[in-house]
Amino acid sequence: MIRSGLKKLLIVLFWLVLWQVLSVLIDNSILLAGPVESARALFKLAATSAFWLSVLLSVLKITLGFVMGLALGIALASLSYRFSFFKSFISPVVSVIKSIPVASFVIIVLIWAGSGGLSTVISALVVFPMIYLNVLAGLESTDKKLIELADMFSFGKISRILYVYLPSIAPHLVSAVSISSGMAFKSGIAAEVIGRPLSSIGNGLYLSKISLATDNLFAWTFCAVILSYLFEKGISLLIRRIIKA
Repeated sequence: MIRSGLKKLLIVLFWLVLWQVLSVLIDNSILLAGPVESARALFKLAATSAFWLSVLLSVLKITLGFVMGLALGIALASLSYRFSFFKSFISPVVSVIKSIPVASFVIIVLIWAGSGGLSTVISALVVFPMIYLNVLAGLESTDKKLIELADMFSFGKISRILYVYLPSIAPHLVSAVSISSGMAFKSGIAAEVIGRPLSSIGNGLYLSKISLATDNLFAWTFCAVILSYLFEKGISLLIRRIIKA
């Protein structure tokens, strides 16, 4: 365990040193700011209240979008499993949402609703088809014998969900949440870069780009990467605990 952690640390240090060497050789902070410059820029940003407000609002909006996509995906997958007509009816909509590029959705939402809730809507649209398809696959793979057994012993709705369907959908749901949570955060930030709502990580990235402040650009990017990682791990852990409970 210790050796594995040390190995990862050495690999990270190698790439940081290589990055710093390249930035020194290029000697142009606009083309490539080094890790030292980027870290310095991050500390400067972190000393301002505007930075933390942007981080907080972006995380809250993306989290709301994720929860909306998760709830909608589970609800509609349950309806599709229960009613074959509904499954056929909604299938084209799911396929369209899954296939349309995020940039197209961003532009459509900007036209219809503005930039205020942009990252929330985009995150929900990215999460929904992943959750829907995985939960539906889990429901459809439920052991028929368990369903017959539940019928025989007259299980109530709650008991059926907990002891028949939940064990079947759990692996599918955990996998879908793990993937979609990271995608939700990345697509939400990308939407903010295009829509540029005030007090957002995406707007910080955009302002860094137009001012050619590459050190700030890397600082905001590093912040987004860390938050995306923590968001993905946190949501996955929470879902696992809820399912086990």
